[in-house]
Amino acid sequence: MTVLEALILALVEGLTEFLPVSSTAHLLFTEQLLGIPPSEYVKMVTVSIQFGAILAVVVAYWKRFLINVSWSFYKVLAIAVVPALVLGKLFDDKIEAVFEKPLVIAAVLIVGGIFLLFIDRIFLKQTHIQDREVSLRQGLTVGFWQCLAMMPGVSRSAASIIGGLQQGLNRKTAAEFSFFLAVPTMAAVTLYSVFLKDWKVNGEEMKGIDMVLSSQQNTLVFLLGNVASFLVAFLAVKAFIGVLQKYGFKVWGYYRIVVGVLLLLYFINQESNPKKHVEPQKTSQASHP
Repeated sequence: MTVLEALILALVEGLTEFLPVSSTAHLLFTEQLLGIPPSEYVKMVTVSIQFGAILAVVVAYWKRFLINVSWSFYKVLAIAVVPALVLGKLFDDKIEAVFEKPLVIAAVLIVGGIFLLFIDRIFLKQTHIQDREVSLRQGLTVGFWQCLAMMPGVSRSAASIIGGLQQGLNRKTAAEFSFFLAVPTMAAVTLYSVFLKDWKVNGEEMKGIDMVLSSQQNTLVFLLGNVASFLVAFLAVKAFIGVLQKYGFKVWGYYRIVVGVLLLLYFINQESNPKKHVEPQKTSQASHP
């Protein structure tokens, strides 16, 4: 993976991670358009650049995380993240298997878009519950809703925001709680992928951090990718709240349907007109897995 390819993926990650549009589907489509050969290394990079997006939330809401500290708030987040951690560990291999079925992801993107068209009507009556008032039960319920996003194409943001609305939060509070919940969730996934998980590279098992440090290019890809995702995610987080409050979910529903249809057409065309698969060169360096 080149530095330019990593930057493009980081921009897509930062822009879509906190929107209800499925960053997974967008990253998959981007990788296909760029012609990036699928590999364990590419998977690790797309996960590791989430770290920048995590920092964007912490910086955007730095007073909430670092100044106006509420231990009950942290307790709710700690409880809410448990379902994703447990189920994510149990079904890690099955979740990864879905990434090899882009048509399924595209279909899920469309179905989710249709569902979003009716969300505003379903939750027409909004309450005024603030994030500090979210109870342990409500937070845990949102945490289970978030687990729906383990199916690639669903969107972690969409699932957790809808879960917040179902628990009585208004749009703004539900979106912000979704952002906050993303911090421990994505931090755990990123740390696991970079430091704990064994990735198969050229027939050998390697930690993500070993791949990152195996060459100057890999290190540069990791650093620049996270910087890019941080900058874009910071802007996206701020802009999304205003768009959600003004237009609701319908605009995102139409967007998902359009993108999902384009993905379906693209991958159907790929399957009906298979091109000669080019195997990546075998090398002992992790920079070219």
